[in-house]
Amino acid sequence: MKTLLFSIHLTISIAFTHANEDTIDSLKEWISIAETKRTPIINNEFANAPISKEEAQIAKEILWEDHISSIKASRAEEMEKKVISLDGKTMKFDYLVFGEMPEEGRSLYISMHGGGGAPAQVNDGQWKNQMRLYKPKEGIYLCPRAPTNTWNLWHQSHIDTFFDGLIENLIVFKNVNPEKVYLMGYSAGGDGVYQLAPRMCDRFAAAAMMAGHPNESTPQGLRNLPFALQVGENDKSYGRNKIAASWGNKLAKLREKDPKGYIHFTKIHKGKGHWMNLEDKIAVPWMAKYKRNRIPNHIVWKQDDVTHDRSYWISLPKDQIKPRQLITASRKNQRIDLHDMTEVSKIEIMLNDDMINFDEPVTVHQKNKLIFEGKVNRSISEIHKTLKERGDPGLIFSARLNIELKN
Repeated sequence: MKTLLFSIHLTISIAFTHANEDTIDSLKEWISIAETKRTPIINNEFANAPISKEEAQIAKEILWEDHISSIKASRAEEMEKKVISLDGKTMKFDYLVFGEMPEEGRSLYISMHGGGGAPAQVNDGQWKNQMRLYKPKEGIYLCPRAPTNTWNLWHQSHIDTFFDGLIENLIVFKNVNPEKVYLMGYSAGGDGVYQLAPRMCDRFAAAAMMAGHPNESTPQGLRNLPFALQVGENDKSYGRNKIAASWGNKLAKLREKDPKGYIHFTKIHKGKGHWMNLEDKIAVPWMAKYKRNRIPNHIVWKQDDVTHDRSYWISLPKDQIKPRQLITASRKNQRIDLHDMTEVSKIEIMLNDDMINFDEPVTVHQKNKLIFEGKVNRSISEIHKTLKERGDPGLIFSARLNIELKN
């Protein structure tokens, strides 16, 4: 997988200085030390020295190989037993594999079961039933068993952490392509899609909600995540039918104002109740058309009551994170624009060579006022930090701008 993700075809020219060669050599030496005995990478001079584009690629390759080794050593038992344990909670999972593996890696469909607010055996039955529902043409169809039996099975705060770890594992152990990870769920699982899709939007290529209820979540954060909504015309419990139609209308209005975002698909199945007789399976090929928009030109980050510290290429210091806050930002060439910044005085902008030319200055504007201008340096410490935060090769950045906002 590492070869597919970070294929490097370059010749290191004699023009590289000894200092630059020493930087990569120092990284290799640091990697050669047992992981438990390494000094924190940020404490090493080589990790904070400016590096070139080629060196950033080499460092990324080295660190990714090390990450694979670390995950295989520490999480093989999780994958063998199909159980992940975190903070006193346990999430079982099972999966089926469909089709031939594409050259760039397998697709992954995370499919959440219904139930909730019921005894364990009822939810176990729902989990097993979910395994039979959908059959993608290609990919790993994975059904987790919710860690609890509460009504809100899939939108408690621990779910985000479980799914982060699950995706990280599948990338390493099953050659999953991180650009083709999909989220779906039925009934209580659909509730989870409504909530998890906006708050974990940079993890997924598309999401599909079936027969769920959004509770307090909103569609605003779905700007860069294609989203399918399906419900039975007669599914009146909790107003599921009317709310799904309302969300479809809201997404249509958002797309009208922002034609490059808010791709969506809404279908209210005529004559159907809570069970749609698998007519909703049309969401699977619909999702499969999309790859993740991992470095979008425009970000709409709407925090939930369960908060996150980063979304796409924007990150927040811990003391800046607030429930329900809205952050919007855009980028074009060397310019970053910060728009809505609810209850934020500091923000971090993560950058890599897919986004900017590091040889030229970058400008940051807050509501059209210039607040930063200058060149940005890549560093090994930033590559390492962003890799370890997500274990996702598509969300690795090599530089970070710490911006103080103006009143």
